[in-house]
Amino acid sequence: MKIEHVAMYVNDLENARDFFVKYLGGRSNEGYHNKNTDFRSFFIEFDHGARLEIMHRPEVQDLAKPLHRTGYAHIAFSVGSRKRVDALTDRLKADGYEVVSGPRTTGDGYYESCIVVVEGNQIEITI
Repeated sequence: MKIEHVAMYVNDLENARDFFVKYLGGRSNEGYHNKNTDFRSFFIEFDHGARLEIMHRPEVQDLAKPLHRTGYAHIAFSVGSRKRVDALTDRLKADGYEVVSGPRTTGDGYYESCIVVVEGNQIEITI
């Protein structure tokens, strides 16, 4: 069994799509729009078959997203090397994104950084 995709609701669908394409090399489909419900979505595909569905629906509540909460905490993206973790972290920081930790080697041996990106959601960049 494999995870087919992960999905997240966002307020600004195009901005979220552009983030995942620009910084993480995702490839977006043309999008979907259900005119009856005003539900919209994009599937973003990454190397090796991983996919992220970003969705928007006007009536979805935008609740607070504290970093330490139950539920999904982050999505981790492997970029292949320490040098690439450092470079992408520096680029995101220079572009105004909040780096909450790293780059660092964690106690369980991961080399990573954690960054708050799309609408308060966190991503992890790792080797």
